[in-house]
Amino acid sequence: MASTRFWVVGGEFRSFEFDELMEGTGRIFGPFATRAAAENVWRDTSERHRSQSTVRFTIVHEPALAA
Repeated sequence: MASTRFWVVGGEFRSFEFDELMEGTGRIFGPFATRAAAENVWRDTSERHRSQSTVRFTIVHEPALAA
């Protein structure tokens, strides 16, 4: 039985609309078994980039597959 997995995704965006990543800046971290583990990576990654106003990361989840 598969469980839900969490990922941290993001990078540097072209504008404050945050709708288009700049080529080559996209990053994916994971998968993580718990949201808490993903939040720790999200927090650390976001803190490292806090001075860059067009860099953003978020947590997404991949639902468990039905058996």
